[in-house]
Amino acid sequence: MFVFADNITDRVSSTNPHKPIYAISGPTASGKTALAVELALNLDGEVVNFDSVQIYQGIQIATAKPTEEEKRGVPHHLIDYVDPRINYTAADWAADAIQKIAEIESRGKAPILVGGTGFYLRTLREPLFESPKTDKELRERLRSIKAVRSPEHLHKMLKRVDRESAERLMPRDYPRVMRALEVYFQTGKRFSLQQPNRMQRPEFADRIRLYVLEPPRDELYEKINCRTEAHFASGLIDEVKVLLADGIPTSSNALGAHAYRRVCEYLNGERTLDSAIEKSKQDVRNYAKRQLTWFRKEADAIWLNGFGDQASTFDELMKKIL
Repeated sequence: MFVFADNITDRVSSTNPHKPIYAISGPTASGKTALAVELALNLDGEVVNFDSVQIYQGIQIATAKPTEEEKRGVPHHLIDYVDPRINYTAADWAADAIQKIAEIESRGKAPILVGGTGFYLRTLREPLFESPKTDKELRERLRSIKAVRSPEHLHKMLKRVDRESAERLMPRDYPRVMRALEVYFQTGKRFSLQQPNRMQRPEFADRIRLYVLEPPRDELYEKINCRTEAHFASGLIDEVKVLLADGIPTSSNALGAHAYRRVCEYLNGERTLDSAIEKSKQDVRNYAKRQLTWFRKEADAIWLNGFGDQASTFDELMKKIL
């Protein structure tokens, strides 16, 4: 826990009617929540989640959702509120986030955005065009192709119909590759040609200040490995069994995340338990690497050395804010 004697709220442009909105991000296991909560406590703020897995109800153990103790009395929004059967999109989250940010500011509080899903944050700042509703039958066909042929095969399909979108998306970024294919097959128009027709940016978009954690890579990977083992030891397999028994399909976005996907494979007899654990570690390490790559492409990102639960990192953040 951090302890600071002075009132930082008074020093962060308290007379400015258009205060900055701070966004804390970084790779998984980097301590984003701890840093965001400390900032919220010092700025009289409330936290708005932008993690695409923490939004789901019942998806608990491997998502690192903050406990009540970790929240330290700070209100948290857009967390643990979406049924895992729902195909909840980045555009859906952005619409909900706009409403929550307005509510928080109407109470005179400071919105503190925190999460690791860079695409959610980008969608908030640079809204997507109004795309067609998901065709569930088409999506299942594309998921089947991914399962049988590989995510890279979907990318090759996209390259044939929309080379510009394919060049912009990574071959294994299958959620967005699938969405680009869906838009093309549903509308007959390339995703890349429709993207410029975006919805209006929220008025606060230019007030968002993005801070990204970058702890030492070897320490981060060790923390990821230990945390993954702890998730399995804490009942992750039983949690997945309950979700499957409740009718959550293995093809859902919720069960496609990190260790959940590997537990499903284990339960289906496709890999051993040891293999599921080791593959989960590798998946999460690779995800952390992709997160860092994503945020390096954000021109306005301000980088912070260290983990978010270190007092030195908070000191660095406040120096950059002030």
